[in-house]
Amino acid sequence: MEARMPNPAVVIPEAMPALLGVVKAVQTGGVPETTMEIVHLRASQINGCSYCVDGGVTSARKAGVSEQQLATVAAWREAPHFSPAERAALALAESATRLADGGGVSDEVWAAAAEHYDERQLAALTLMIGLTNLFNRLNATTRQISGASW
Repeated sequence: MEARMPNPAVVIPEAMPALLGVVKAVQTGGVPETTMEIVHLRASQINGCSYCVDGGVTSARKAGVSEQQLATVAAWREAPHFSPAERAALALAESATRLADGGGVSDEVWAAAAEHYDERQLAALTLMIGLTNLFNRLNATTRQISGASW
């Protein structure tokens, strides 16, 4: 497999600092890093972005996500390894990633997330989900190679 082109954020280098600035801001939102990592990984799995799944697993391990969680994040509803807060974040990630499939994020999914996260944390989760979807689309569209560096 070969990339169609370099990552667009590398081709237009002015874009990268802006994207990384949002990533840095998201990290100040008060959501545990492990939760953000599994949210990133799940959205990347849904979108079929091998680059982000590969990098996401490595990053999640570094952040302390358990091997059990890494092995079962794709089937989190049936796995006992996730807290209620993590489940709410994963449900939000799936709904926001699959907007066209189910009519968007339902009030039920949003309310479940709001039971565990305050407004700032919800903002951080929503931004992380959006960023992940952006990176997935950039990487999958241009066929960035899993394990390769930009």
